[in-house]
Amino acid sequence: MTTMSDEKPKSVLREAQGSQSFGDYVSAYFRRVAAGDLGSLPIIVGVVLIAIFFQVQNDNYLTPRNFVNLIVQMAGVTTIAYGVVFVLLIGEIDLSASYVSAVAGVGLVVMMTNGINLGPISIPPLNWYTALTAALVLALGIGFLHGTLITQLDVPAFIVTLAGFMVWSGVVQIILGTGGMLRVTDPVINGIANAYLSHQWSWIVVGAIVAFYAGFELWSYNFRQQKKLATKPLSILWIQIGAAAIAGAFIVQVANTANLTNPDRGLPLVGILMFVMLAILSYVTTQTPFGRYLYAVGGNAEAARRAGVNVKQIRLWAFMLSSFMAAIGGIILVSRLRSVSTNAGGGDLLLNSIAAAVIGGTSLFGGRGHVSSAILGALVIASLDNGMGLLGWSAGNKLIVTGIVLVIAVLLDSFSRRRQKASGLG
Repeated sequence: MTTMSDEKPKSVLREAQGSQSFGDYVSAYFRRVAAGDLGSLPIIVGVVLIAIFFQVQNDNYLTPRNFVNLIVQMAGVTTIAYGVVFVLLIGEIDLSASYVSAVAGVGLVVMMTNGINLGPISIPPLNWYTALTAALVLALGIGFLHGTLITQLDVPAFIVTLAGFMVWSGVVQIILGTGGMLRVTDPVINGIANAYLSHQWSWIVVGAIVAFYAGFELWSYNFRQQKKLATKPLSILWIQIGAAAIAGAFIVQVANTANLTNPDRGLPLVGILMFVMLAILSYVTTQTPFGRYLYAVGGNAEAARRAGVNVKQIRLWAFMLSSFMAAIGGIILVSRLRSVSTNAGGGDLLLNSIAAAVIGGTSLFGGRGHVSSAILGALVIASLDNGMGLLGWSAGNKLIVTGIVLVIAVLLDSFSRRRQKASGLG
């Protein structure tokens, strides 16, 4: 006869082997939602409501052409927000990201146009790949400087990056001069945000991305099964892969019908770059020791330190990654505008970059969030900005609406934390 004590180990073993059924998985999901773990649900609902509202107000909102414009418009902010996520995960803030992006963009264009002239050091104009490498290395150096001041001298990140905001904005002004502007003539740099895949290559590239995603997820599933680790039901996995395939096909089909004057123009290249960066950075945060340490430091830095994590090093790398991604975002913005001017990095770029990460679900309290938060939040912000632009709303109204959405996102995060803590999941 089977006793209670005999059944318990078998139950634990089944859970460890990942034999959870489809129904159990769905029930567990709804229990997590009820307990306050909302995940991406508020973002999905928000995007749908935004789309309905603006489509009712303007029939051009949900057109293929506007859809493609939305991808290009959100690329720069999304990329900067990717880096901001890393800093937020450790419970810090980077207020310099927008002007670090400007320094990288301005530096790239100046090095390609005028070369480098630092007194006794004079270098003729550089080709695009050398200038691009130098701009990215410069951004890494800025991130290293910020991170060193924060980790080694214990200066609060808020102060260091606020000072960086002012210093690097001044550097941009000095390099370009008052009212200065430089145009980008290099076709490769301009093509980053202005090139489009052909219809055929759009299908091939997105198909390859979906196939890679499916292969990685199935490999991960088998790996966890072999290690007797908990896994999601295989049926759920196939549903997610199918949803990714449908979403990819939808995006390609819409993009391929967006430009009536150029029927061969399809998906924007910068959209592919966004998702490639998302895949790489998501892998870093979820599949590497560095990623696990990020969450540990953000959750409880002292506990992480006692567990043997080099907290100072993790924090330093987070700020370096933030500056590096800001530089890539700045270069994307330069490519999109085909020029750089003294207002680079200004306006609402910093607000939108931080807001994208927070609205997407990355917690300001540290230790919780995903890189995908950035692209989801940027989609909300870009959708709002795009829709309000179509309706002719003023810049003031745009800022007010974005600010309200940001406050709502923070309130949801706070509510979610309280609910999870009360339910014993936090």
